Amino acid sequence: MKTARLRSDLKVSRPLLEDLSLFCVVVRKQSFAASALELGVSNALVSKRIAILEKTLQVRLLHRTTRRVSLTDHGSVVHQWAQRILEDVDQLEDAISDKGSSPRGLLRLCTSSGFGRNRVSPAMSALAREYPELEIQLELLDRPVDLIAEGFHLDIRVGQVEESHLIARRIAENSRILCASPAYLERNGTPQELTELLQHECIVIRERDQDFGRWKLTGPQGPEVVRVSGALSTNNGELVHQWAIDDHGIILRSIWDVGPSLAEGRLVRVLPEYSQEADVWAIYPTRLGMTANVRVCVQFLENWLALRK
Repeated sequence: MKTARLRSDLKVSRPLLEDLSLFCVVVRKQSFAASALELGVSNALVSKRIAILEKTLQVRLLHRTTRRVSLTDHGSVVHQWAQRILEDVDQLEDAISDKGSSPRGLLRLCTSSGFGRNRVSPAMSALAREYPELEIQLELLDRPVDLIAEGFHLDIRVGQVEESHLIARRIAENSRILCASPAYLERNGTPQELTELLQHECIVIRERDQDFGRWKLTGPQGPEVVRVSGALSTNNGELVHQWAIDDHGIILRSIWDVGPSLAEGRLVRVLPEYSQEADVWAIYPTRLGMTANVRVCVQFLENWLALRK
């Protein structure tokens, strides 16, 4: 029996990696125009490459409207496989190249706005200087993030990690503390018991891992929960910090955030025997856990934060 041979003139149609990558961007951005803007190409090119991918796979991938695009059932399946294929290619490159010592290519990470501006952004500036072939996209988001669905490789989070399907590595110790301005405390008195917070103006914030107005703190009696309220609230930690300096009330903020204001006397710690654990975590999808870009970034951030406590 003769061994079957592939004819040299036989053309086997397969989707291009570049088209799968572009397709994943379109799914994440839910818009051809927004995808074109991120990739630095024309809307026409994005539309053309998606059409070619659909023709190659012989299925319709996207529902198109004037405002957004969404996945068809076939598109959802292709998207899952495209992500897996692109991640496998990244790991293949890691395995056969020197990428472990010289990371390159795209790294998309996110974190909260205050921590991002004050800590992560300077670290990424230094990382970019050390690894010039690394393309860093940092997004500051004060909301819960779905790493896989939104296409992020890494989330730098202050506080608790609830998602069991993700990998979490603690990269810095941190805690949240209660504080207020000297003028506010002089005007309203300094609370001596946790329950006295109920009679105070507390500036509440809704961040990724915090229940709105529900402060869980650890003190002499162990964990305790107090419901607080006040005239001012926001979803931005930097505003909360400034409002406390402006004498509006008591806040619960990370030491990394309020440390300079405490040292300068603009804020004073309240109920110092109470605090809330808020360590800094690097969080990433399981399949991306061993990629060089993620590995190098996490180690760099861990060292960076340790030197700047």
